[in-house]
Amino acid sequence: MLFSPSAAASQHTAAVMSVYTFLEIDVNSQVEELRAYLKEVGAEIAVERSPKGLEDDLHKIIGVCDTAFSSEATEPEVEALLNSIVSVLIVVPVGDKTESLILAFCEKLAKAPSNRLGHVCLRVLNLLFHALPENLGVRYHVYYTMVQVSGQIGQIQAVYQCAERMRSTLNTAQPPPSTEQMQQLLRLLHQTLLANKISEDASKVMIELLGTYTTENASQAREDAHRCIIASLADPTTYIMDHLLTLKPVKFLEGELIHDLLTIFVSEKLPGYIHFYNNHKEFISSLGLDHEANVRKMRLLTFMQMAESQSEMSFEVIMQELQLGAEEVEGFIIEALKTKLVSARMDQSQHKVFVSSRVHRTFGRNQWQALHETLTGWRTNLTLVKDSMQAIVTAPIGGSKKE
Repeated sequence: MLFSPSAAASQHTAAVMSVYTFLEIDVNSQVEELRAYLKEVGAEIAVERSPKGLEDDLHKIIGVCDTAFSSEATEPEVEALLNSIVSVLIVVPVGDKTESLILAFCEKLAKAPSNRLGHVCLRVLNLLFHALPENLGVRYHVYYTMVQVSGQIGQIQAVYQCAERMRSTLNTAQPPPSTEQMQQLLRLLHQTLLANKISEDASKVMIELLGTYTTENASQAREDAHRCIIASLADPTTYIMDHLLTLKPVKFLEGELIHDLLTIFVSEKLPGYIHFYNNHKEFISSLGLDHEANVRKMRLLTFMQMAESQSEMSFEVIMQELQLGAEEVEGFIIEALKTKLVSARMDQSQHKVFVSSRVHRTFGRNQWQALHETLTGWRTNLTLVKDSMQAIVTAPIGGSKKE
């Protein structure tokens, strides 16, 4: 794993030692060798150092460092070149120019032309990230580029584990990333995780993103809210969506078709979706949603809702409610049980399903009341058990003794 905030301190030390010991020559000599090497591989750069100083040298070196990508240089040679640039970057005095140089370097690495060079660039970015002081705000931009590159080569999980870790690591900067910067990063993460088919984490990131908006600016999150709803509806592993309705940007969409559709998937049954689809076929298509996939999900959601109020269901009732043929019922039940959203036993001889437990589609006031009653009952029973055991412990052994 490339990026692990829990080991940030040790990685920072190791990174600094790595770049400082990369070449046992002084910075000026290193700059001369970098210029000479880049000139050799075809870059338009002078061999002589700039009279304007180290920062201008780096500006020119970074400007043509991607020449090595298209040259005959081997991957180890390209990595050595880029690591050498890192070793010079971190000795430049901190300032606005330093940040500009790092941003330019990141921009070059984000354009790695192949999967193999992408791996090289990701390793170099990781080295740079941990070599920079933790209080520097420019680390945010390095991490952003790491997400870009890792997504391109299918290695996003090497960079991102969860929002909490990412936030705690980036918040060490002074000042920490702004709300707008975090929104931009979360938006990129969502797109990257979806592209890498990590839909569950993508949904969590989108919810994190929508949570950064307030009542005052919820209208600005319109596109993000749309993407969040569509991604949740399209994800074949996402069934519980009532929490989306509480998000301010989603609330802002009340009265629109997209909000009506989400409400159907949260609390209505299959006939409600079929009615909506028949009236808004073009809208469903414009969202990029698959009608047949929607029907499959709504059948399962309807089955879950039926299981909340019925511990025993006949095949006939299931056929009617879910609009299934007689030959489809058993297959549907088997697939439904695989999701673990409903635990049940199927009796083929009686043509019945016996439900033992289920996941609630929504968890509102009624569910909280039921949970309160269950916990209260448990507490009462435990009190009775405790009193009974206490009575046994304090009772005289062999009964009372007569005088």
